[in-house]
Amino acid sequence: MELGLVGLGKMGGNMRERIRRAGHTVIGYDRNPDLADVHSLSELVGKLKGPRVVWVMVPAGAATQSTVDELGELLEPGDVVVDGGNSRWTDDEKHAEELAAKGIGFVDCGVSGGVWGLENGYALMYGGDAENVAKVQPVFDALKPEGDFGAVHAGKVGAGHFAKMVHNGIEYAMMQAYAEGWELLEKVDSVTDVREVFRSWQEGTVIRSWLLDLAVNALDDDEHLDKLRGYAQDSGEGRWTVEAAIDNAVPLPAITASLFARFASRQEDSPQMKMIAALRNQFGGHAVEKK
Repeated sequence: MELGLVGLGKMGGNMRERIRRAGHTVIGYDRNPDLADVHSLSELVGKLKGPRVVWVMVPAGAATQSTVDELGELLEPGDVVVDGGNSRWTDDEKHAEELAAKGIGFVDCGVSGGVWGLENGYALMYGGDAENVAKVQPVFDALKPEGDFGAVHAGKVGAGHFAKMVHNGIEYAMMQAYAEGWELLEKVDSVTDVREVFRSWQEGTVIRSWLLDLAVNALDDDEHLDKLRGYAQDSGEGRWTVEAAIDNAVPLPAITASLFARFASRQEDSPQMKMIAALRNQFGGHAVEKK
């Protein structure tokens, strides 16, 4: 089939290549002319035969909204827009309603796989009407990993991004657990080779995972992570997961704590710990450290 692909960065560029390897035609547009096959969204739409499918891989929020708005003016009834970025699921519902008023279908798709997806395939979670999903199915089949699993029609519009959001929340908690265990192992004198302890866990243990494999890769590059600053950004999906948990009264203590741990990483001198130190000094006479 033919596919229009908007956004050819690290993810989008590799996705274009994987889809092409499966024998499909991909016409890509990016603001960077060095990456693009065409020079505008209008030109992209003009090169596709109807019914058209245009997959959007741009940053969530304003960039996605403006792209969807422009496509809504260019596409025709029966065409489909796929949002494969990290949009919030509530935005999907809005986009689907706006496009449906013009007879244009909408599918949201959470995509996981990162820089490894080109060779290994991408895990896909998509939401939308079966009729619209069917128009995109050959692309889903091209992108997913080999085998029976790795892709799912998760439900209605918004379900794909909601599922990907929860996936990323779980990822936060898993990474935090590995990080805490690594720090404790590094702290004690009795463990003399933390990297090899992590490596030993890759076989036969209940905590083996791809994240563990990546942790070992990182330790092979920099055994004690001395080259890195202890700062971790959050993409927003961890926050949305916690907000959704509050809205639905679902307890997520591990995921919530892992999100707050990232916030703590941005404080070189924690204001909270100043108060803790002051209180310990006040009630117990415990020593405090001065600047």
